[in-house]
Amino acid sequence: MDVRLLKCFVAVFEERSMTAAAERCFVSQPSLSSAIKQLEAELEVQLFVRHKRGVDLTDQAHHLYPLAVQALGQLNKMSSLFANLPASLPLKLANFHDISPSLFAKFIAHCKQQQPLFKFELLDDQDTQAQARLSLDVLKQEDELFIPLWDEDYVLCVPQQHELAKQQQVEIAALNNYDFIECVACEAHQQTLSLLASQGFAVNLVAKAQHKTQVKHLVSAGVGISFLPTGVLETAADLQQVKLLAPRMYRSIGLCIKASASAKPELSALLDAAKTWELN
Repeated sequence: MDVRLLKCFVAVFEERSMTAAAERCFVSQPSLSSAIKQLEAELEVQLFVRHKRGVDLTDQAHHLYPLAVQALGQLNKMSSLFANLPASLPLKLANFHDISPSLFAKFIAHCKQQQPLFKFELLDDQDTQAQARLSLDVLKQEDELFIPLWDEDYVLCVPQQHELAKQQQVEIAALNNYDFIECVACEAHQQTLSLLASQGFAVNLVAKAQHKTQVKHLVSAGVGISFLPTGVLETAADLQQVKLLAPRMYRSIGLCIKASASAKPELSALLDAAKTWELN
């Protein structure tokens, strides 16, 4: 059935006048009359009794009216169903530079699977335009929420040709007087150096670096040995990992979002995706 016919019928029913209904539908009166006649012919009933003062409603018109209003309402819902949905959810996400690249990529894929409308723009951790960050728990700001995602263990790493590379595991005392590369901002490095000092041992600090990737390159070049998180070592096939008989050292990576902005649609969706993340 032509939707136009139902609209004309509802207009006549409510206006009780062909002239007023024609004006409401922005059509001429002959066109409106033709539409009503066509509808009556399709339904094989008479809907209106026409007279000089307007129209009278038949019983059939009273039966049809609520159905017509309901049908038109459903059609309007269909036409506007997707009108208010965003075409995408743009999101500027920053990441700490030294976290696991494979897990970072898997997290992005997980978020896209949970919410296909995400359109990520990846930024550096220090970029002030970022709406959310993947970073370390120790770097969470006071006004941020932190959703833990995964941990990365610190392991002793040495060049393949280093004498410690032949060992399955070593005591912490075995690090005494070896050339060591320190990451100055790393709590694990400070913990190890303090542990050595408390037992009367020392390492020979030959270099300091700000980032784990810099440490990795120096170890690969044979400058010294160091501790690196497993995420950084994903791209260090030339280094040998050696188990250290010492308390576990690790760092936690998670999603940081400002609490005051967490209700925004894109950030709310990101929080929901993070809460369903499971590390296999």
